[in-house]
Amino acid sequence: MGELLGAAVGFPGVVFSSALLVVVAFWLLVLLGGFDADGFDADVDLGALGLGGVPVAVVASLMVVVGWLSAVTGSVLVGRTGLGGAAQVAADGAVFPVSLAVAWCAARGLVRPLAQLFPDEPGPSRQDFIGSFCTIRTGRVDADFGQAEVAARDGSTAIVQVRQFGTDALSAGSTGLLYAYDDDGEFFWVAAHGAELGSAPPDGASRPRRA
Repeated sequence: MGELLGAAVGFPGVVFSSALLVVVAFWLLVLLGGFDADGFDADVDLGALGLGGVPVAVVASLMVVVGWLSAVTGSVLVGRTGLGGAAQVAADGAVFPVSLAVAWCAARGLVRPLAQLFPDEPGPSRQDFIGSFCTIRTGRVDADFGQAEVAARDGSTAIVQVRQFGTDALSAGSTGLLYAYDDDGEFFWVAAHGAELGSAPPDGASRPRRA
């Protein structure tokens, strides 16, 4: 046990040990909702290194874990050789790049199967609901108030905020058409099913279009 602890706190294991603590803290914060696991993907592209297809945080975590195991194992083996002085320093120094290479190879080998768990498809967008029919869930809909239920392409449903730029009779249970989206107010413009859209919604809303 003391041998492993010494390898973990000595060079080069201490480099990976420090990184491992950061990785553990990061994933704890992700579980608690403090961080987004794929929050770094927009800033870093690992495709050129053969590590694309999964979130950057996952790749980094894999490399740190494998690198730590390699560095600690390598340091233990070097210690058991009985080398001393400059020879041991040189051997410990060689463990670091070897551990990095092993970590990269392992991460690259694991990325391909893991990529199947992270399909490269855009997530659902509110713009996808434009042109969809919805069911009004509030007693009224006007320029300041209203909610409706709309179905997504995958069959799931969502409750969205709706407003109308007219005087259509929209009440609970009636069907409406989501024909535009207001980015500032974060709501959809809705019209009664079968009604004419009439005047365009105020500036800032998405361009109306039929289903």
